[in-house]
Amino acid sequence: MNPLKQLAGQTAIYGLGTIVPRLLNYLLVPLYTRLFLGDEYGVITELYAYIAFFFVLLLYGMETSFFRHAEKGNPKKVFSTSLISIFFTSLLFIILVIVFIDPISVLMKYPQSQDLIIYSAIIIGIDAFTAIQFAYLRQQNKPIRFSLIRIITVSINVGLNLYFIWICDILYKSNPDSSFLFFYNPEIRIGYVFISNLVASIVAVILLLPQILKIKIVLDPDLLKRMLVYAFPLLIVGLAGMINEVSDKIIFKYLAKVPEGIVDADKYIMGQLGIYGANYKLAVLMTLFIQMFRYAAEPFFFSQAKENNAKQVYADVMKYFVIFGLLIFLAVTLYIDIFKYFIGPEFWEGLFIVPIVLLANLFLGIFFNLSVWYKLNDITKYGAIIALVGSGITILMNILLVPKYGYLGAAWGHFACYLSMMIISYFWGRKHYPVKYDLNKILFYIAVALIVFGLSRILNIQELSLRLLVNSIMIVLFLSVVYFGEKPDLKPISKKKQ
Repeated sequence: MNPLKQLAGQTAIYGLGTIVPRLLNYLLVPLYTRLFLGDEYGVITELYAYIAFFFVLLLYGMETSFFRHAEKGNPKKVFSTSLISIFFTSLLFIILVIVFIDPISVLMKYPQSQDLIIYSAIIIGIDAFTAIQFAYLRQQNKPIRFSLIRIITVSINVGLNLYFIWICDILYKSNPDSSFLFFYNPEIRIGYVFISNLVASIVAVILLLPQILKIKIVLDPDLLKRMLVYAFPLLIVGLAGMINEVSDKIIFKYLAKVPEGIVDADKYIMGQLGIYGANYKLAVLMTLFIQMFRYAAEPFFFSQAKENNAKQVYADVMKYFVIFGLLIFLAVTLYIDIFKYFIGPEFWEGLFIVPIVLLANLFLGIFFNLSVWYKLNDITKYGAIIALVGSGITILMNILLVPKYGYLGAAWGHFACYLSMMIISYFWGRKHYPVKYDLNKILFYIAVALIVFGLSRILNIQELSLRLLVNSIMIVLFLSVVYFGEKPDLKPISKKKQ
C-alpha cells in the first residue's frame, strides 16, 4: 500500500478513540463561554492547565515504559506492576492535596474555592490510573473497547455539563421547585464542570474494572525499577512539553498588570485569562489534526525506517503535513467570522491572537515530523534538551511580554517556543539523520499562505458576504498553487527513489 495512504488511514482509525472524545470536550467551550462570565472561564482555563501538567507528572512516563517492556516480556505482569505503581502514587497525591489544601489554596489564590482544587486532584489521580488501563487495551489490540469506553465517559461528562449548567439553569429560573432539578445548587456554577468530569472519570474506572479482575495483580520490584529508569527521561520530556503548553495559563495571573481605574483586579486578570483561553480553543482544528497525526505517525515512522525509500517518505510526509496545516490556518483565519461563534461574544475581543496560536501549533506539528532523527537513532536525550530549551523560552517570553502586552504576550510566547524548537531540531537533525526535505516548496507554500492571509487583512472588506466570497476565492487560489506545484509529483511514493 502507498505509505502516505496507509498513514492517512491509520490517522483516521486512531481518531475514533482519541479525537472524537476530545472533539466532544471542545464542544463544551461554546456552552462555557456563553453561560459563564469571563473571570469564571478564566478559573476553568487555569485549573485545567494544572490538571494537564500534573497528569503528566503522575503518569511519569509509565505509559510508554509499559509499551516498551510489554513488548520484551510478559504484558500482564508489566501491566500489573505499572498499575500498582500508578495507583499508589495517585492515591498519595490525592491525600497530600487534601491534607495540605489550606496552603495550596492560598498559593494558588483560591482560598474560597478549595473544593475545585480537591475535585481537580481526584480527577488527575483517577485519570492517571485509567491511562495505564487504556494503554493495556491498545497493547492488546482492542481498539473497539478502547474507543467505546472513551466515547461513553466523555459523553457522560458532556451530558452532565449540559444538564447542570444549561438545562438546570433554565429550569431553575422558570421554576425553582421543579422536580427535575436533581442535585442542583445554583451557587455551585463552575463547580459542576469539575463534578461532571469527576463522575465521568469514576465511570471509566468501573468500565475498565473487568480487565483488572482477569489478571493476577502482582508487583515485580525488579521490573518496576527497570520501568522507572526507562520512564524518567520521558517524564522530563513530558513535563517540558506541558510547560510549553500550559505554563502561560498557570503563571498569567502572577505576571499580568492591571490598568489604572480597575476596581476588582483579580476579576479583571481572570477575565483576561478567560479571553485568552477561549480564543486559544479556536485553534481546535489544528490541534485535533496534529493530535490525530501524532497518534498514527510514530508507529508509522518506525515501521518505515527499514524501507529503502524511508527518507523520501519522511520528506513527503512533511511536505503534505505542512500543506494541510496551512489549509487549516487559512480556513480558520479567513472564515474567522464564522468560527468566532464557537465562543461567546464576550470573548471576541481576543480574536486577533488566533493566527498566532494557529501558526505556533503548526510549528509544533512540524517539530514532531522532524523528531524522527533522534527517535530512530535512540538518542531521545536530544529531544529532552530541545523540549527544555522550549520551556525556557516559553517562561522567559511570558515574563518579558505578559506584563506589558497581556495575553498577546502569552500567544507570542507559544509562537517563539515552537518556532525555536522547530529550527533547532531541523539543524540538529541534519547532522544525525539528514533528510532532504523539500524546503523550497515548503517555504514557498508558507509564503503563499501568509500572502493570502495578509491580503485578506489588507482588503478588510466590510460587507460580510462579500468578504467571505473573496476569502473563498483566495483559498481556492492557494489550493490551485499547491495543485500545480504538486502535479508533477503525484505518483505512488513507493516508486520514488531515495
